[in-house]
Amino acid sequence: MAEPRHAAILLAAGASTRLGHAKQLVEIDGEALLRRAARALLTTRPAALVVVLGHEAEAMRAVLAGVDAHCVLARDPAEGLSASLRAGLAALPADVDGALVALTDQPALEAAHLAVLCATWRSDPARAVASAYAAVLGVPAILPRGWFDEIGRLRGDVGARSLLRTRTAEVVAIDAPALAQDLDTPGDLARPPCR
Repeated sequence: MAEPRHAAILLAAGASTRLGHAKQLVEIDGEALLRRAARALLTTRPAALVVVLGHEAEAMRAVLAGVDAHCVLARDPAEGLSASLRAGLAALPADVDGALVALTDQPALEAAHLAVLCATWRSDPARAVASAYAAVLGVPAILPRGWFDEIGRLRGDVGARSLLRTRTAEVVAIDAPALAQDLDTPGDLARPPCR
């Protein structure tokens, strides 16, 4: 039997209103968070990397120059995460068995954690595999193909976390406490990333 294949979706359409400027373009160690997350996702050798853009899309495309990613626009980024997820799913290759979903605002995101998520998922691709931090299941997470229709029905500022919460019996959790730190406010930028 062939090894299950995943594609990756990087959600980068948000306006970063609480931060006051695009957090996707914030640099850590001289590299924009958007590019950093895309590079980490590519280490998992996805069938495709889809980056969902919205606000400041042209600046985001420029940051991704030379990165093997397919950029798509969320039709209504103001709707929130569900619009971005739907846009990402619609752009995936038809033959993938799961989608590795990630955000750009987790400065502690590392390729090693993504590798563990992928290896765990390959052993049982009908289940989801999610990162566990701050007493929640969240992204990055691999969502199985069997969930795609339900994801497509999400509306509003609701993302993968809501499905992970309601379908916990079908989720394998991988501890990643450092991922609890995200960049949402100017105060978050002052804290060094957890590693």
